[in-house]
Amino acid sequence: MRDKKHENRTSAGGFAPLGTLLLILLPVVTAVLALGIGRIWISPGEVLRCLGKLFGSGAEVEALTYKTIVNIRIPRILLGLLCGAGLSTAGCALQGFFANPLATPDTIGVASGASFGAAFGILIGLNFFGIQAAAFGCGVLAVALTWLATAGKNNRGPGAMILAGIMIGSLFSALVSLVKFMADTESQLPAITYWLMGSLNISGYDNILAGAPVIVTGLVVLMLIRWRLNLLVLSEDELIATGVNVKALRIITILCAAAMTASVVAMCGQVGWVGLIVPHICRMKWGSNYMKLVPASISVGAAFVVVVDTLARSVSAAEIPISVLTAIIGAPFFISLLRSSGRYRYEA
Repeated sequence: MRDKKHENRTSAGGFAPLGTLLLILLPVVTAVLALGIGRIWISPGEVLRCLGKLFGSGAEVEALTYKTIVNIRIPRILLGLLCGAGLSTAGCALQGFFANPLATPDTIGVASGASFGAAFGILIGLNFFGIQAAAFGCGVLAVALTWLATAGKNNRGPGAMILAGIMIGSLFSALVSLVKFMADTESQLPAITYWLMGSLNISGYDNILAGAPVIVTGLVVLMLIRWRLNLLVLSEDELIATGVNVKALRIITILCAAAMTASVVAMCGQVGWVGLIVPHICRMKWGSNYMKLVPASISVGAAFVVVVDTLARSVSAAEIPISVLTAIIGAPFFISLLRSSGRYRYEA
């Protein structure tokens, strides 16, 4: 009887203590291991000594090793953690919003809008922070246009927003193509192309601080309302019967997902597939209860992007764009998911 009560409590309200600990440790352990992997191999002991010196332990380490860890790898890994957690949680929230397991941040046009903002910023010669601001602003603009396109008495709900998002996304994709056509082929076009393929190769901590507050705020808000996300798959009549302010819940969900995605694109370019495959992995493991699904997406998404970025900067002499690897991993995974669709269904 005691075990049954404990099982019901953990399944209804979240993870068991061991599961919570594992989800916390997964991105932390992944990040520490990734610190030692790269063109310059650093042993785990040296990594720990560098971290100790960083936090004031007085440990002795080589200057080159310390600079490699602190000035190069830690910023990349922090960005990878933020990028993975933001994109995967945004995809998770949107799949609940649309009651559709195929929904991604691209569904509402935010990724295409942010990509256009970054490409246009490069075209007109903005600095890095100007490009970030342009990308974030255009991402939010794309979501606003998608929302306005479905506003009014004839609004048909999330289904109409999917169609509007596809339309707005196509519009901004065309604008990106126009910017690439107008760009200088010697300098601007390569920079735009590289940006759109995605990379965590940023210049330092200041760039992370510019986008981190938006992502962290979105994650905190979605964590706080995650139990309400289970209600979004209900019909309109059932939602009204629950007494929940459905419109406010949908607006908050869309704003958090859009802001996090726009911030990620602004910092490191367009990174595909993360918002689709990570929520699916978590759903196949822990089910569709958003009390578990949201924190699992944060943890697994953060670790996933760190692993992919470590491969991108380690497997060859030239750094591979991260979106190339996410597509290589994501496409076979999704094909496998379709082949097993008889055993796997999206359930509320």
